[in-house]
Amino acid sequence: MPNLPAASEHNILYEGGSTGVLLIHGLGGTPIELKRVARAVHAEGYTAACCTLAGHCGSESDLLATRWQDWYASIDAAFQRLSERCDRIVVGGLSLGAVLALHLAAQRPKQVHGLALYAPTLWYDGWSIPWYRFLLRLAVNTPIATRYRFMEREPYGIRDERIRAHLVAAMLSGDSSEAGLLCTPGPALRELLRLVAKVRPELPSIDAPTLLVHARNDDISDLRNSTYIASRLGGMVDLTVLDDSYHIVTLDRQRNVAIARTLDLLERVRTPRALGVMQRQYRESMATPKPAGGMVPMRPRLGRSGVGAVRRPLSECLR
Repeated sequence: MPNLPAASEHNILYEGGSTGVLLIHGLGGTPIELKRVARAVHAEGYTAACCTLAGHCGSESDLLATRWQDWYASIDAAFQRLSERCDRIVVGGLSLGAVLALHLAAQRPKQVHGLALYAPTLWYDGWSIPWYRFLLRLAVNTPIATRYRFMEREPYGIRDERIRAHLVAAMLSGDSSEAGLLCTPGPALRELLRLVAKVRPELPSIDAPTLLVHARNDDISDLRNSTYIASRLGGMVDLTVLDDSYHIVTLDRQRNVAIARTLDLLERVRTPRALGVMQRQYRESMATPKPAGGMVPMRPRLGRSGVGAVRRPLSECLR
C-alpha cells in the first residue's frame, strides 16, 4: 500500500454500510458545499465522505501553490481510504469536483461504480459571467493570468435569497473553510482549463452509470456543459434538469431533488443484479436506430425546499 496524503481536518466522514459515496467540492470551495448530500445518503445507510482538495480551506497563496495534479492526488488518496471501508463506491462532485470525478473514473474504471455530477464545469459560460470571458482562454498562459482574479458576484451560484445571505456572510467572514474564497486567482483557473483538456478525450472511455444534475438557469456554467458530457460518455446517463436553482445545486432550493436522484443511483449500484438489467437495457437501446438529431433524452425531476432564516455559521445552517 503506497503512502497516502494525510486526511485534512476539514474532511467529512459519515460511516455507514459497504456502499459509499466520495464527494468532491468545487474550485475555491469547501466540503460544506456537499455536506447536505453526505448527511442524507448516510441517513439511508451509506458511508459518505467529503474530501478537501489540496490548497483549499486556506489562503489564496495556499491555492496558488497547487496544480490540478495536486487536487487529483487529494481525491485519489481519499478514494483509497474509502476503499478500505467500502466495496462499491460512487464518486460525486460539484463543478470542478465533477470534472475531477470524471478523471478518477477514467483512471480507475473497475473501481468507480457510479458517478454523480452536479453542475459540472468545463466552461465558465453561465449568464452571470462577463461577456469578455472568452479572453480568459487567451490570457491564462500569459503573465496576465498571475494578476487576474475572478471575483464572486451576485447571485453567487444560489437562487434562494436566504441561503445566499448565509453564504455571503460566511464568505465575508474571512474563514475560507466555511464558504471558500471570495475570488479565484487566475493561475487556479488555468489549472482547471488544463484539467478539462485532459478529461474531455477521456469521456468515451468512461462507462460507469452516471447521474448529471444541472440547473437550466445556471449562472456559472451553462446547461450545455452537462449535455456535452452526457452525449460523449460511454455508459448509461441520467440527466436531471432543475428549473428553480442556480449553480450550487447541492445547496440551493432543489437540493432535495439532487439528493433523491443520488439515492436512486446508489440503490442501483448497491444492487448489482438490478444494475445489470439496466445496463443490458441500455445496450439494447443503443443498438436500435436513433432519432434524427441524436438528442440526449432528459428527465426533469422538479421540486423545491426551503430553509430557515436563523443566522448561524454556514456549517450549522446546512446540518
